[in-house]
Amino acid sequence: MTSQMAREIADQPAALSRTLERLLLLRPDIARLAKGRRWLMFIARGSSDNAAVCARYLAEIHGGWNCALAAPSVATLYAESAPKRDLSDTLAIAVSQSGSTQEIVQALEWAADQGAATIGVTNVADSDLARIADLALITDAGKELAVPATKTFTTQVAALTVLVDALSPTPGALDADFRRIPEQAEAMLATDTNVLDQMVEVLKGTDEVLTSGRGITFGTTLEAALKLEETCLRPVRGLSYADLKHGPMAIVDAELATLLLAGPSGPTLPGLMELATSVRASGAPVLGIGGDEAFRAACDLALPGPDLPEVLAPTVLPIPAQLLVERLARALDLDPDQPRGLKKVTQTD
Repeated sequence: MTSQMAREIADQPAALSRTLERLLLLRPDIARLAKGRRWLMFIARGSSDNAAVCARYLAEIHGGWNCALAAPSVATLYAESAPKRDLSDTLAIAVSQSGSTQEIVQALEWAADQGAATIGVTNVADSDLARIADLALITDAGKELAVPATKTFTTQVAALTVLVDALSPTPGALDADFRRIPEQAEAMLATDTNVLDQMVEVLKGTDEVLTSGRGITFGTTLEAALKLEETCLRPVRGLSYADLKHGPMAIVDAELATLLLAGPSGPTLPGLMELATSVRASGAPVLGIGGDEAFRAACDLALPGPDLPEVLAPTVLPIPAQLLVERLARALDLDPDQPRGLKKVTQTD
C-alpha cells in the first residue's frame, strides 16, 4: 500500500507550481518591506531551520545580504534577562510549516518589539504566524498529513528563494529557471528505482550513517540527516565536509555509510569529489545525490540531481533523498507516516 508520505512526495511538482505562482507576485511587497534594512534574520526550528540554512547561504551568495540564524531561546527563555537591542536595520523572517509553534511566533513578536520588519513563511494562512507578520508568504503545499515534512519543506525553500530573489541586486534574473522548477521536480520523481533499491540495501545494513555537503546545498544535507533520523530511526550526523575534515573523519570506516548531496555545479563540487574518493578508500560505501557526472562516478551509487542553476537546486534536490528515506523506512518495517514519538506540530519553550 502506498504511504501518505509517498503521496505527498509525489505532490511536490504541483505544490511548487502553486507556491511559485502565488509568491512571485509578492516580490515588490518584499522589497518595500526590506527597504533601508541591512540584515536578514531567520527564525526557525527542525525542517524549517534547514530551509532557513538554505536561504541564508542563498541570501549571502546571491543576494549580498548580511544574515543571521536566530537562537529562538534568546527571545523566549532569556527574554527578561537579555539586554534590549536595536533591530531597526533588520528584516526578521520566521519559518514554520504550521505557523503555530509558539516559540517561533513569540520570537517573531520579540523581533518586532525590537524594531524589526517581519515576514512569516507558513503553509497555514490563518495561523498565528501569518497573523502577526507584517507580510505573510503562504506556501501552497496543501494539507500535509504525514509527520515527516516533504512538500512543506520544498515549498518553504521555494518561498525563501523567491524572497531572496526579490532582495537581490537583479530581481527577476532567475525567472526563466523559476518556471522550470516544477518540471525538474517531476524529473526527480522519476529517479531510478533500481539505484534507490540498492541504496536502501546499503543503508539497511548499517546503523552508522553520515550525510555531508557544503555551501548552498548544505541545508539539504541537514534535512536528509533529519529525515533519516526521524523516519528510519538511524542516528545520523549531517556535517559540512569542511567540518568533517576537522576531526570527525576519524570515525569513517567500512561500517559507516556516507550520503553526499551536491548541487549540479559550483565551487563545492571538487571538495565533495575529493571527499568521496577519501571515504571510499577507507572501505566505506559512498552514496551520492546530485552533482555532475564526475561526482557521481566518484561514488559507489549515485542519483542525478536537477538540471537547474546551483542557487535553485535546493528547491528540488531533497526529493531523491525523500524517496530514499520513505523506501528505507518500509524496508525496516517502520511506518514512514507516523515516526515513533513524533507529532506533526512540535511545541518548544
